[in-house]
Amino acid sequence: MENTENYVEQSIQKTISKEISTNCSKIGISLSSGIDSTLVLAILRKEFPSTEIESISVKFSESTDETNASKKISEKFQTNHHILEINNFLEELPKAISIVKQPFWDLHWYYLVKKMKKYTNIFLSGDGGDELFGGYTFRYKKFLEQTTENSTSQEKIISYLNCHERDWVPDQQLIFGKNCPFDWNEIYNILKPYFENSLPRLSQVFLADLNGKLIHNMQPLYTEIHKNFNIQNITPIQNKELLQFSCKIPNELKYNITNNSGKILLVKLLEKYGINDMISTKKQGFSVNTLNMWNSYGKNIFLYYFDNSRLIKDKIIGSEWIEKHSKKNNLDVRYVNKFLGILALEIWYRLFITNELNPNEKLTQ
Repeated sequence: MENTENYVEQSIQKTISKEISTNCSKIGISLSSGIDSTLVLAILRKEFPSTEIESISVKFSESTDETNASKKISEKFQTNHHILEINNFLEELPKAISIVKQPFWDLHWYYLVKKMKKYTNIFLSGDGGDELFGGYTFRYKKFLEQTTENSTSQEKIISYLNCHERDWVPDQQLIFGKNCPFDWNEIYNILKPYFENSLPRLSQVFLADLNGKLIHNMQPLYTEIHKNFNIQNITPIQNKELLQFSCKIPNELKYNITNNSGKILLVKLLEKYGINDMISTKKQGFSVNTLNMWNSYGKNIFLYYFDNSRLIKDKIIGSEWIEKHSKKNNLDVRYVNKFLGILALEIWYRLFITNELNPNEKLTQ
């Protein structure tokens, strides 16, 4: 275990020292109150004991506030700490989508990079810790309870999707219009390579997460945002060496089934630095409360853009499903998330297909 911990630490150190010049005057880092960013900051400060570090945390309106915890961590490592308060999470969605060129609504990283650009051109993060070292413990537990090693690949795929129930709705097939037919089998086929193999089922989940959440989601999106602002992004935990290494280490060094705890190696390193007690016990990361956001202003923004929806007009989305659910009070969070995704698609469609939306247009109530 100790040699494995040292390997991870040394790999992070090597990436930081290689990517950052010794005469760099300022270094930026995103800082939640979680394991990954705190560990990266600890190693960064060790490597650059006297360099100014600009740390930034996000405070979303009506959402879990971790900024008090992150501020204490910043004080521990003597950073210039900034709190970015976002009242309307959707306000600059057209601009963010115009940059990444994909219909995603959760582009909080756009706001972080835009803010950090004011201080420095170097921006570190702890991204990758969840995907490489086992951070999605609530999903692992559910998946293992729903499956066995004798489960078919199809059963495991369905269980994996059930562990991501906030990303889809039970009547999802009714969302789409005749020009965009939906078939669950197409989703299953995308996931099939990750579950139709001889790996242990937990390794299969890690493989699906690595590809779906990191390689084909976070990495390309964040790359486009950093290119837009001409700011260097350094993600020491997901360097090439650790990406390969994480696929080889035993699952028990990532996730403890008995007590449902994850990121075991990273936690051990925090203990080594004596800072494990500074981490939030119910850490959510930079996440907005979508239900509160929908009730406060998201619903009004959605209804405004779907009063004359281009997606409905071109039969990509069906009007009946929208009308049935969009005006409901006390809407389930799964439907809220789906509506936010559809809103992002509408914005993307108007930006890149009908070419009628200005990227600088603000989404306000």
